[in-house]
Amino acid sequence: MAIKITPIASETLGVRSMATFVETPDVKLLLDAGASLGPRFGILPHPMEYKALKEARKSLERFASKADAITISHYHFDHYTATWRQVEAIWTWSSYNVAKKIYDGKIIMAKDYRDSINASQRQRGWIFGKMANGFAKEIRYADSSTMRFGDTILNFSQPLPHGEDDTSLGFVLSLHIKHGDEELLFCPDLQGPMSNGALRYILGIHPTKLIIGGPPTYLSDYKVPVRSIERGFENLIRIISKVPLTIIDHHWMRDEKALDRLQYFRKVASKNDNRILTFAEYLGKADRLLEAKRLQLYDDFPPSPEFRKWMKLSQVHRRSVLPPL
Repeated sequence: MAIKITPIASETLGVRSMATFVETPDVKLLLDAGASLGPRFGILPHPMEYKALKEARKSLERFASKADAITISHYHFDHYTATWRQVEAIWTWSSYNVAKKIYDGKIIMAKDYRDSINASQRQRGWIFGKMANGFAKEIRYADSSTMRFGDTILNFSQPLPHGEDDTSLGFVLSLHIKHGDEELLFCPDLQGPMSNGALRYILGIHPTKLIIGGPPTYLSDYKVPVRSIERGFENLIRIISKVPLTIIDHHWMRDEKALDRLQYFRKVASKNDNRILTFAEYLGKADRLLEAKRLQLYDDFPPSPEFRKWMKLSQVHRRSVLPPL
């Protein structure tokens, strides 16, 4: 196996992320070195979620130490580690020092913040580039580019929609990794894909392995139209009918019912002698959809008095104090 995949963090592993470590005979890559928690149900993340974030942060640092290069598909906080002056303690546990441990001395291959990007990510990308220039080996803006490491070829896509066409969420870069007859396609946050243009991009490559984020069903008919969600699933069916191995996770797995619905897609893939797995399943682990089960976690595993006290801090104070675990 010329291309080795190690999922690091994702929703089925307890946090928001698609961080993945990829090894070829020529290069070691850390894809989208970020992890976060998110607001849901009007209540802060449960201590079990914070423990998962703590482990994800440790894993990111460990795999970063092995990596030659690190990618940033876009500037959402679950896909890169931000360079804040002090630790952001509620959602990401990111800071300048945390980011330096990950990106120090590395080649960073990142989405260009100057083009095909929305306002918030343009600002984040500019800040990150300014700060990371002080410790990264090199920052390469990778949109529509090709890079070679020995016999390993990296083809970065043109900016693709973060979900629907004309979305306000901006654009992301997919990454096609080729070594010999093996071809891995990493497609974070395409959400199915919802975009038919993104579907054509994927099918045009004919990857042997695909890593992709699923549709955000937890936002269905709230922030994302039902029809867009269904288009994402329709396009996913076309993909798993052709791609030998699809590893799917992320937005879809923020829905408590996602694993039940996944059974149908397993049958579709199997009929075509293909497979579809979550990050956790690829690692041989049980799926842990902690965010989707947040309310149940509070009922089944009540937090300690110390954690409850932390929850009552003002938001400004809480942002700078890590929760007691």
